[in-house]
Amino acid sequence: MSEPATPPRSLAEALRARDDASLAVLLRSRPDLITPVPTDLTQLATRAGTRASVVRALERLDRFALQTAEALAVAPDPATYAELLGLMAGDDGDPAVEGALPQALGTLRDQALVWGGDDRLRLVRTARELLAPSPQHPSPTGLGPTVREAAAGMSPGRIQEIVTAAGLPSTHDAVSALDALTALFTDRRRMAALLDEAPADSVEVLSRLVWGPPYGQVTADPAPRLRWLMDRGLLLPTAPGTVVLPREVALHLRGGRAHRATEPLPPSVEPAATHRAGIVDATAAGQAYTALATVEELLKDWHEGGPPVLRAGGLSVRDLKRTAVALDVPEPVAAFWVELAYAAGLVASDGEADERYAATPAYDEWLERPAAERWVALARAWLTATRTAGVVGGRDAKDRTLSALGPGLDRSAAPEVRHRVLALLAALPEGAAPAPDSVLARLRWERPLRGPQRDDDLRARLARWTLDEAERLGVTGRGALSSHGRALLGAPAARPAGTAPAAAGPSATGPTADGPAGAPHGAPAGEPTGPGDKLPVHHEQPRPVPPLDPLAPAEQAAAAAAAARLLAPLLPEPLDHVLLQADLTAVAPGPLRRPLADMLGVLADVESKGGATVYRFTPGSVRRALDAGRSASDLHAFLAQHSRTPVPQPLAYLIDDVARRHGQLRVGAASAYVRCDDDAMLNEILADKRAAGLRLRRLAPTVLAAQSDPATLLEGLRAMGFAPAAESAEGDVLITRADAHRTPPRSAPEPVPDGPPAPDATLLAAAIRAIRAGDLASTAPRRPSGAAPAVGGGELPRTTSAETLATMQAAVLTGEALWIGYVNAEGAASQRVIAPVRVEGGFVTAYDHTADEVRTYPLHRITGVAELADDEI
Repeated sequence: MSEPATPPRSLAEALRARDDASLAVLLRSRPDLITPVPTDLTQLATRAGTRASVVRALERLDRFALQTAEALAVAPDPATYAELLGLMAGDDGDPAVEGALPQALGTLRDQALVWGGDDRLRLVRTARELLAPSPQHPSPTGLGPTVREAAAGMSPGRIQEIVTAAGLPSTHDAVSALDALTALFTDRRRMAALLDEAPADSVEVLSRLVWGPPYGQVTADPAPRLRWLMDRGLLLPTAPGTVVLPREVALHLRGGRAHRATEPLPPSVEPAATHRAGIVDATAAGQAYTALATVEELLKDWHEGGPPVLRAGGLSVRDLKRTAVALDVPEPVAAFWVELAYAAGLVASDGEADERYAATPAYDEWLERPAAERWVALARAWLTATRTAGVVGGRDAKDRTLSALGPGLDRSAAPEVRHRVLALLAALPEGAAPAPDSVLARLRWERPLRGPQRDDDLRARLARWTLDEAERLGVTGRGALSSHGRALLGAPAARPAGTAPAAAGPSATGPTADGPAGAPHGAPAGEPTGPGDKLPVHHEQPRPVPPLDPLAPAEQAAAAAAAARLLAPLLPEPLDHVLLQADLTAVAPGPLRRPLADMLGVLADVESKGGATVYRFTPGSVRRALDAGRSASDLHAFLAQHSRTPVPQPLAYLIDDVARRHGQLRVGAASAYVRCDDDAMLNEILADKRAAGLRLRRLAPTVLAAQSDPATLLEGLRAMGFAPAAESAEGDVLITRADAHRTPPRSAPEPVPDGPPAPDATLLAAAIRAIRAGDLASTAPRRPSGAAPAVGGGELPRTTSAETLATMQAAVLTGEALWIGYVNAEGAASQRVIAPVRVEGGFVTAYDHTADEVRTYPLHRITGVAELADDEI
């Protein structure tokens, strides 16, 4: 019969006893531990106990796992599982807590916040320091210090007086006296008898302190009700005028509970309304179409160069207001669309001296894609973006206004919150829209330390913005997740309304929830689920929040294709015709095909939008089409081809009239000049008072020179009612396009991650292999010898060059492994376990167990060598 394993004496020993799968769970849940990869398990344990890493891990715990850690922080160190269960469930017990505690404890073990067996549970020291009660940092449990901690500064005589007043025999020293007092306060029967003797008003004082805060103020001459408690140690002084309720007394009064209310199960997300799936998808598709139209309208407005970039970056308040008016939306909504286009890489600054925002070349490529694919590109950019439009208009840490497209808008928690909110929607029955308050309550349960417990903390605001933005973008319809939104997440098919969750109630929260029946207490919890796994549902045991976008690239492409495939039939089919009317307008009864929409957008101005778009033809819009290189005959043929009604005579006259005058005047660079074959027209221009600002003078009968630039001259003449055309230095007419201005190629802004990214399987395997090999090199016992005396695991071996060479050559013959100290070219020293294969030319070729590969080492860089014990390699 084998002897029982020795309990681990440190976190490093506990990690050393784990298998590779358990280490992978740890590194996946705490990726900061392998940035960079630790050299061995001792360094991994040290890093896992640093304050920054522990705080990050605690912030990612759900409420019940955090309550379990808080209970361990006020429990004896080490504590047994029975003691922990007593603190969580109380003397009366709680079936829900008893069922959920093994998984919560398994989560803490998986993340190396707790180590040791069920008989010796230890919270890592840093976590205990963070969660244990102290006057400066009260515990969320509301408990105070223990009797021993509270009485640390009391005189031995006063302690003996308290022991005697409590009915205990006096002792010979203060230590035994405090032990006796602690034993009294933790004995339920004797403690009940002592409190039965207490005056009613003294018990009332205890009831005010029992759930915290445990501190109270007293005068130099306490009232009799306080004196009775202080004399028996039920209240102990901690500072002049301050008393505290000892932890043992509070736990007795609480019935053994560390928390006033434990929350072993997450609050359910309650549906506020339920709609038919077809209505949800149709509504979401309508919003998706509006989203595409809005982004296109925004970029068309910025075709020829958008608003200028502020010196500090971003849009000015005036330009955001102008954009909101152009899009006919409120300013916060306009900021959302601007930021969405920026996140998708469709808009950026042009980088010119007079820096302005403009469309990028990616916008032209985006326009050529089918509508459903264009929507998927926007939705994916929104899901992963850390830039948050909701904070536009707020203030940063330096009290500066946050502007759209400006710095300071990144909120690294935004992608996680968006994904989690949509995952909660995906867990509801088909067509169910959640109550926003229930979503916020669930998020607060899942991340209680990430923000204050109020509705205006960042995560709560991000959740509310997510619900609004998902509806605006068409991911949801009437508040419920659409089928194409579900496909984009990679979520499973929704369960029909009225069906029960697959795993509900306490039966899913016990030790068998992630393992076989009868699993021991504290069995490791399962690995985090991804979007492709079953998402949490009502009353289901809380699972780790899946990381954002954990799908492999091929799976991401498949999810995007599935979303586009589901959305495409729901979008309106583009039309190839318009209805021309006699009042110089054209009605588009639906979305237009791309060439028709582009041309009509140049030839006419949008007058109104909605289910049908109304375009108006004006002299300016017709001139714009002529400037783009179209002739009058081209425009007539275009309208006749795409109109379901005859071309009205007023529209034909308008085109012919503008075309007749177009190009009679030619503007070039002199600084600028005007030339015209009709000298009478030039005389008319010179006589016009509105031309005074252009500072024109006649150079020849058919040429005028101006001191203004060509663009200003063009605008001035057009304002006077003429229709000039620009020409090149060679005298050719310049053809201008509305979309001529583009930025150089620009990449979409990179999201700002919330800590190191989650490692993939390849990185995990390599990191674990390197840590194991380094741990072997640092802990393998060395064989003592006369030439190389035994050294400790942390020291480099030291041998002479001759001894090193002789030992290497012998190892080549025997095939033994050696422990070496090695200093690389940069002077960094390390320890390695190698199996020499060949020694020649001042180099040793060996299989390096630390690196898991064959390497060649210069002998002069090996500081020393030692043989390993026979049973190690």
